[in-house]
Amino acid sequence: MITKSIPNLFTLGNLFLGMLAIMLAFDGRFSLAAIMVIVAMLLDGLDGRVARALNCQSEFGKELDSLSDIISFGIAPALLMYTISFHSIPFGLAWTVTAVFPMCGALRLARFNVQKGIPGYFIGLPIPAAGGVLATLSLFHKDITAPYFIIAMLLLSYLMVSSVKYPNFKKVGLPKKAVAVAPFVVVLAVVLAVLFPEQLSKMIFIPLVIYALYGLKQNVDKLLRRKKRHEDDSEEVYRPKR
Repeated sequence: MITKSIPNLFTLGNLFLGMLAIMLAFDGRFSLAAIMVIVAMLLDGLDGRVARALNCQSEFGKELDSLSDIISFGIAPALLMYTISFHSIPFGLAWTVTAVFPMCGALRLARFNVQKGIPGYFIGLPIPAAGGVLATLSLFHKDITAPYFIIAMLLLSYLMVSSVKYPNFKKVGLPKKAVAVAPFVVVLAVVLAVLFPEQLSKMIFIPLVIYALYGLKQNVDKLLRRKKRHEDDSEEVYRPKR
């Protein structure tokens, strides 16, 4: 029974860090709030691997994971962006854009839970990646103005509910012996996060953005192929017969 609860403890840790990120954002400690979202991503990546390593996957764990994700990677990053950058724009626009992000995240999670996916891929940008990009992007508020943040936020929202395929690295297994080491990895990550919050967040921002842009490129390529196919079909229809 205790073994079956271990993955859920990682999931609850993810939820706790998401709540912590929200409170830190309201306290004006933006760098630390962003890094809490990043560490929550680590816990989110570990809970499923630990469950598979211990052979204790369950529907309960799956639903708990989704509920935690909407807090840690939907609401927390959106509120962080709202508190750090959206105070200078009309409140109606700020409220709408802030609400759209977790709503699209909730749609993404619901679709993931009920639809059969493609082996090795996610359909749509996973909400942890989208939340991680948004949380770390907010730290560039001194260099980027609010309109660009709005565009980025809406783009991430679209990518979550899109049909773009993203590589699924969650299936990479975790040896059973490594489960005992996982808590120490989390503690080390938290210590580094507290010591170097802004530097670590901005460093992690780069691979997260590359992952998100990968899907955007796939989407553009798909549209170009569809347009070319349509043009070829049109030429075939109007080509005079000899």
